[in-house]
Amino acid sequence: MATSPTPASSYPASDPGFTAVSVDDLLAGEADLMARIKLCYGTDRESFERDVLTLVRRYAACVHLLPATADNYFSKPGGLLRLGLETAFFSLQGTDAHIFSGRMSISARRQLEPRWRHATFIAGLCCELHRLMSHVIVTDATGEAWPAFLLPLVDWLASRGADRYFLRWRPQAVETRGLSLFALPQVVPPAVMADLSEGNTVIVPHLLASIGGIPVYREHNILDELVRRSLALVIDRNLVASADRYGSPQFGSHLERYLVDALRRLASGNSAWVPNREKSRLWFGQDGLFLIWPGGAEDVYQLLENDQLAGIPKAAETMLELLLAAGVFEAAPTRSTWSILPPGAKAPLEAVKLASPAILLTGIDPPPVALPQALECKPGQAPVSATPQPPVPEPSPATSGTQLPLIPPEVLADSGAPIAPAESASTDPAATIALQAPMRLNPAVRDVLADAVRTLNDGLGPPKVCTVAQGVFVPLEEFVRRGIQPSLALRALAETNLLVKPKGNGPPTLSREFNGTPTLGIVLDPRCVSGLDPTGFALPEPGDA
Repeated sequence: MATSPTPASSYPASDPGFTAVSVDDLLAGEADLMARIKLCYGTDRESFERDVLTLVRRYAACVHLLPATADNYFSKPGGLLRLGLETAFFSLQGTDAHIFSGRMSISARRQLEPRWRHATFIAGLCCELHRLMSHVIVTDATGEAWPAFLLPLVDWLASRGADRYFLRWRPQAVETRGLSLFALPQVVPPAVMADLSEGNTVIVPHLLASIGGIPVYREHNILDELVRRSLALVIDRNLVASADRYGSPQFGSHLERYLVDALRRLASGNSAWVPNREKSRLWFGQDGLFLIWPGGAEDVYQLLENDQLAGIPKAAETMLELLLAAGVFEAAPTRSTWSILPPGAKAPLEAVKLASPAILLTGIDPPPVALPQALECKPGQAPVSATPQPPVPEPSPATSGTQLPLIPPEVLADSGAPIAPAESASTDPAATIALQAPMRLNPAVRDVLADAVRTLNDGLGPPKVCTVAQGVFVPLEEFVRRGIQPSLALRALAETNLLVKPKGNGPPTLSREFNGTPTLGIVLDPRCVSGLDPTGFALPEPGDA
């Protein structure tokens, strides 16, 4: 059959394009990785083909030979397929060290854990699916564009009878991870979603939140944490492996998403980031939202280091450069940072300015209110003496007088540091029970304990800890859920004298029934928790070992 002449909109002969190979041929080149995934998934062949291989084939039909980036990581043909498979593998591997449904019974966990593992694999596989809609334009030889929202690439090529296709990169494409949710049904059929949602209402929302880049402010999304950590590792490994062969890739360009995510998590959950409070990191005025720098960078690095993400820059200058290039921060007219003079400050402070306050403040309830004045410090401007303070609620009759003395000075003699209230404990004025810990306690351990202890207050969720005769029982899995080794937590708590010491040479842990399940945990000294009456506990006598 004669072929029609090539129209002017066709690609020139110098662009070879991509061959429309079959899905079987695509996956033949990933046989080694597929074998590792099968071994990690740990089921029989029939279950693996139903749960995993079917989804991989559907994913391959969507991404085909498309690269993940134009000239950075996974930029070779098939890069997007390889990126999804590697991230899915490492995410699946990471589920072996985490307990997803820790507060449920053993029988309930036995039913849900396989679904959590399946969902984590899917989230890793589809984590970069949004690139099909936001970063590339695919056409056939006649210049007809692939409607990525409607059908997989393989199906479109078959419907067009095309044996080759061509790729163009959208100029200045903006990463919009929410677009992944429109392509997700092409990879994950409704029957799989129905199976994942059986017996729970959490797995599918956490899966969609991870794929769509939607933060879950009121819950800890372990699934998304595993995927983000795995994606960072996979990209970092690819950049290192390809540096010698392909020149100098744009190192660091994959980090903006993690830096912005950390900024949002700190703004929504860290009391030191509540805007316009005394000594706050964030100041919101008539001229915009400012973040104290490099103090804010130190908080971001600490948070991401606790997440164990690979390749996170330590230097505040590097973070600033990345976020300025990404348009998250706005540079001052003559330099990168700004001088601001918040109310009550004795001298100007160095800060960075957010391109839009909505980057950090969207979703915070109640929304912060801007100060009536501008914050930028003009030459010769005098400090403002008054410091605005948020109104302090009057204590109710039921709670007034319940604040008790904290750990006596003699108990803290060995710590060498004053007592500091845990950051998350002050974010809710209704929280009368809160952790009080020495400032030298590991910040990651302190955050876990503060979040767990505050659940003892009414209306702040199901309790994650409970009181026992000697103090406050904290399950070790609370640390595991947040990616902290129990041995590290035990060592940090022992060094600051916050643990109830066992008698004799007994172990520092205790096993007891918690939510109907035998649970291993530690016991906090009740004197390090405000709002509890120490006289109600069997405190150790002086000199007890």
